[in-house]
Amino acid sequence: MSVLTWFAAFVLDLKLGDPQNWPHPVRWIGCLISKTESVIRHRVATHWGNTDFALKMGGILLWIIVVGSTWLVSFWALQLAFELQFWLGCAFEVWMIYTILATRSLSDAADLVYQALKKGDLAESREKLSWIVGRDTSQLEPPQITRAVTETVAENTVDGVIAPLFFLMLGGAPLAMAYKAVNTLDSMVGYKTPEHQAIGMFSARADDVANWIPARLGWLLLSAAAWCLKLDYRQALRIGWRDRYQHKSPNSGWSEATVAGALGVRLGGPNVYFGILVEKPWIGDATREIDLEDIPETTKLMKAASVMALILFALLFVIFYH
Repeated sequence: MSVLTWFAAFVLDLKLGDPQNWPHPVRWIGCLISKTESVIRHRVATHWGNTDFALKMGGILLWIIVVGSTWLVSFWALQLAFELQFWLGCAFEVWMIYTILATRSLSDAADLVYQALKKGDLAESREKLSWIVGRDTSQLEPPQITRAVTETVAENTVDGVIAPLFFLMLGGAPLAMAYKAVNTLDSMVGYKTPEHQAIGMFSARADDVANWIPARLGWLLLSAAAWCLKLDYRQALRIGWRDRYQHKSPNSGWSEATVAGALGVRLGGPNVYFGILVEKPWIGDATREIDLEDIPETTKLMKAASVMALILFALLFVIFYH
């Protein structure tokens, strides 16, 4: 494994993003999760009844099958590619790393909402927002939409870029791909709804563990990015630390609070998820009202922090592995 493949994949992600019709491992992982969950639910219902305990055990098995098979397939496919031809292996490794990064896709998704808001099309902005958040967007007004986009980009800076690069440093492309399986499991079954609370409990906890270190690194990287962009990096550090646990997730609050501090706005607050009003604490200080231009500012923060993460982890890899 060479860090040159990391930089090539990163540039490829910035240039191409995630074209809809291209083959993508995360979509394959999603299909594997759906099919495996269906089989496990059927087996649990047939042999043990749909008790919470049986579903929780089934959820552990689901996680082991999906994450384990993702790592194994990635590892052996990469090994085979290198055995066939060195440059084929390099190209395949670049493609694998490219598919686990989400810098461009995050930026593009935020920009779609931003452009709709900028031209005053509230219906379109609500629709575009619904593609990237789990909350009900049908009644949101422009400031709430802007806040939702800012929160999503801040949170996914960790999930979509920093954490994959962190696991890439630790165990190469196969481990980074396994992390994406962990993250995809959480996004598909890790909900506290009646349907998924039991079977998705282990996936949700595992995702919290996997993101524990990357989230805290995200606090530092986003604060450094704020300094580079001449935003309020002192407030980013202070608010990031102060409000880090003002979120139901033990990890998401770090990046959201840091971005809130850098911009001088307030994020969080009550939102509707799956038809249920969820009361959430506010994050940050409202030194000013959130503004439409905070969306591109957050995107810039995400990109700057992503570049810093790439350089940091590449340096650490060279120092400790060579």
